[in-house]
Amino acid sequence: MEKNAKIYIAGHCGLVGSAIWNNLSSKGYTNLVGRTHNELDLCDSVAVARFFEMEKPEYVFLAAAFVGGIVANSRYRADFIYRNLAIQNNVIGESFRHKVKKLLFLGSTCIYPREAKQPMKEDALLTSPLEYTNEPYAIAKIAGLKMCESFNLQYGTNYIAVMPTNLYGPNDNFDLERSHVLPALIRKICLGCYLEQNDWDAIRRDLDRRPIEGINGTASERSIFEKLDKYGLRKVASGVVQVEIWGTGTPLREFLWSEEMADACVFIMENVDFDDLKPQGTKEIRNCHINIGTGKEISIGDYVLTGGELAAAVMADAIVRIIPGVISDEQSALSDSFQDNLLAAPVYTRPADYKGWKVPEILLSGHEAKIKEWELQQSLERTRKLRPDLLNE
Repeated sequence: MEKNAKIYIAGHCGLVGSAIWNNLSSKGYTNLVGRTHNELDLCDSVAVARFFEMEKPEYVFLAAAFVGGIVANSRYRADFIYRNLAIQNNVIGESFRHKVKKLLFLGSTCIYPREAKQPMKEDALLTSPLEYTNEPYAIAKIAGLKMCESFNLQYGTNYIAVMPTNLYGPNDNFDLERSHVLPALIRKICLGCYLEQNDWDAIRRDLDRRPIEGINGTASERSIFEKLDKYGLRKVASGVVQVEIWGTGTPLREFLWSEEMADACVFIMENVDFDDLKPQGTKEIRNCHINIGTGKEISIGDYVLTGGELAAAVMADAIVRIIPGVISDEQSALSDSFQDNLLAAPVYTRPADYKGWKVPEILLSGHEAKIKEWELQQSLERTRKLRPDLLNE
C-alpha cells in the first residue's frame, strides 16, 4: 500500500477497526476514510454504493460487523445472519465494482466446528457441525470468507480473509447482553468490586454510561440489584460479591490484544497476496484464509476457577490495559506467567513514566544481553518471594 493511498476502514470506531486506524496512522498512512454507523448504514446497499462512488477507496479493511456474545447470539439469530450478510455483500460487492486493489475481510474463529481439534487449523472449516449458539453469525462469516475466495478465483481480485481469535482491547463492547466473554467478565468484575465496596457513585456512573436493559444510574438500588442479579452479580450474606460465569467452562479459547491483531492485519495488507495463499497442484482451491491468534489456548473454567497463573494474567492484563490504574501495581499482570518453572520478569505495558512508577532504565537501554540478565534476576527474585516451591533450593 502506498502511504498516500485512499484506505477505507469499515468499522473504524470499533474494537479492531480503531486499532487498525491507529496502526496505519502511526505508520504514516495519511489518506484514511471512515464513517460512523449514523453516517453510513452498511446494510443499506444504495448508501454504500453512493459512498464508494464518492470516495473511490483503493484499499478496504472490512472490520464492521453486527456482533455479540452468547446471550445476543441466542436471542437475535435472524439479525446476526441477515445484517452480517448484508454488510459483507454491500462492501465486497462495491469494492469489486469500483476495482479496489486489495481488501481484508475480518471473520471469526466461530466459523470452525464445535468439536474442531485444538489448535484449530484453516482446513478444519466445514468438517462437522458448528456451535449451535452462534451458528447464524458463523454461517454469515463463512459466506464472507467464501465470497472473497470466489471473487479471487473467478475475477482475479486480491481479497484476503483473516479469522482472529477472541479479541480484547479499547473500544470493545461491554454491554452485558451483547458483549463477548472477556469484556463481559471485565465489566462484571469491575461492577462486583464497586458493589463489594458499596461504591454506589461508581455503579451509577457505569450504568449511566452503559445502561443494562434500560436500567441506568437513576434507578433505585433495588432495581439495580435485580438487574445485576439477572446477569450473575450478587451479594451473599457475608457481604462478599459472587460473579457468576455462564457455560460449562470447558471450551478452549485464545485471547489476543486488539492492537496486536491490527499489527497482523496491516502486515498482511502490506506483504501477503491471495496468490501466496493458494495451494499448488490441485484444482480444488479452498481454505485460503488466515487464522490469527497467540497459539495458546485456555479453557474458560481454568480462566476463572482454578486460579491458574496464565488465566489470571490474561484477565488482569486486560483490565490493566483497558482501565489504567485499576490494579495498584507498577507491573503488568503478565508478570505471573510461567517460563522454565520460574515466574516471569515484569512486563511493563504502561508508559515509561506512569503516576510516579517508572520503567527500569535497563529496559530502555536497548542492551539485549543486560536486559536478559535483568529479566533472569527478576524471575529468580519473584519466584523466591511468591513461589519458592518451584525452586530446588
